[in-house]
Amino acid sequence: MTATRPSVPEFATVPVASVAAVVAIVLTALSGRYGYHRDELYFMVAGQKLDWGYVDQPPLTPLLAQVSTFIFGNTPMGLRVVSTLASAVTVVVVALIAREFGSSRRGQLLAAVCAAVSGFLLGVGHLVSTATYDLLAWMLICLFAVKLLRTGDGRWWLALGLTAGIALENKYLVVLPIGALLLALLIVGPRDVLRSWWLLAGVAVAGVVALPNVLWQFQHDWPQLTVAGGISEDDGTENRIMFIPLQLLQLSPFLIPVWVAGFRRLWRMPWARSVALAYPLLCVAVLAVGGKSYYALPLLLVLVAAGAEQVLSWPRRAVAVGLALAAVTSAVFTLPLLPASAVDFVIPVNKEQGEQIGWPQLADTVAAEWNRIPADQRSSVTIFTGNYGEAGALRRYGPALGLPPAYSGHMSFADWERPADTQTGPVLLVEIERNPSFEAHFRGCEQVATIDNIVSNDEDGAALVRCDSPAEPWSTLWPKLRRYY
Repeated sequence: MTATRPSVPEFATVPVASVAAVVAIVLTALSGRYGYHRDELYFMVAGQKLDWGYVDQPPLTPLLAQVSTFIFGNTPMGLRVVSTLASAVTVVVVALIAREFGSSRRGQLLAAVCAAVSGFLLGVGHLVSTATYDLLAWMLICLFAVKLLRTGDGRWWLALGLTAGIALENKYLVVLPIGALLLALLIVGPRDVLRSWWLLAGVAVAGVVALPNVLWQFQHDWPQLTVAGGISEDDGTENRIMFIPLQLLQLSPFLIPVWVAGFRRLWRMPWARSVALAYPLLCVAVLAVGGKSYYALPLLLVLVAAGAEQVLSWPRRAVAVGLALAAVTSAVFTLPLLPASAVDFVIPVNKEQGEQIGWPQLADTVAAEWNRIPADQRSSVTIFTGNYGEAGALRRYGPALGLPPAYSGHMSFADWERPADTQTGPVLLVEIERNPSFEAHFRGCEQVATIDNIVSNDEDGAALVRCDSPAEPWSTLWPKLRRYY
């Protein structure tokens, strides 16, 4: 037993903390460039309407968005402080995982550097997203799971269960890596960690922590399943085709040799072999459900943590060049380094860059048309948008331009508010593409402007359409305008 559950080296506290601090400084320095991402605009509105759940997600990310803006200010930089801190902590956790695999202080430091230059960590660290906090939660779950396997101490099930419960209040995806790890344990062992009452205790803790959102979903007929089904139906084929290429690209192509070495190293360690097997099992699960490629990326960071020690024996110059190339390419494609006018260069690889640009211009275009409406008619005018990003942008920038609150039937916006039936006047519609069947819900529709962003994002070229009035009272029309995806 002692041979299979070894002790660990001393932790490289200062060097690893220094790497995490550099990540935090870089992310902070760049967090104010460009602007809010469409999801961030949605999270800020959701954070102002806190609940135990939303149709497309649990409450943790909107809650943290609200906390961050309350403390640090309602700016892109203020919004992203908590996200930045989470990413810095993730770097430390990756190094701790490397330590659990027996990596020396130098190996732990290299694991931290590899995490810091990975495109996935920098990309989710720059923005506020559910993936940001998912990544940290997955890394903590993996850390506790590896501790459990290394020591055989069943009490780590409690830490794992608590973390999983909190993660379930952020996104249900956490069931995938846990399921993959449990299946891997059944296949290759060590199975003795499953024969413990602590496992049941961990499950109970996770269930208690996750219960409020589960009850909310139950009371609202499980809307997240509807959203997930829409994602799989609309994007499943593309997700499956692009899964392998994006697995190689999104972390960083220059880190491929590291995580391959990590897989081989873990496969030769009987007590940790299940951790290696969990990654391909997770990939199969994600492919089966048509999920997005990044759903499996966190476990690649675990393999990177395992492989860092092996890299120490490679030629130093080659390792330094590889890390430098990883840092440069990851930064260019995930961080706001380029001028906004040049972002079209990176959008084919990372469309999230473009989703941070153009929202003030959209609000200005809507405001210009709003100001053309006679002042005595404006009280009956409704602004209706096709998605939560547009509605969130108009909620954020509209008040300074004299605009009323914008409405949308997309995601939880449909639940929060709808126009009153007394809103019988003109309707300003924001549509990515004009849709005759959608416009049939309104009378006398005519395009009056085109959204002109400086990058080729979804809203570039969107139509601003003015209609004379809704065709039915809003209370009758609203269910027909609801859209889950």
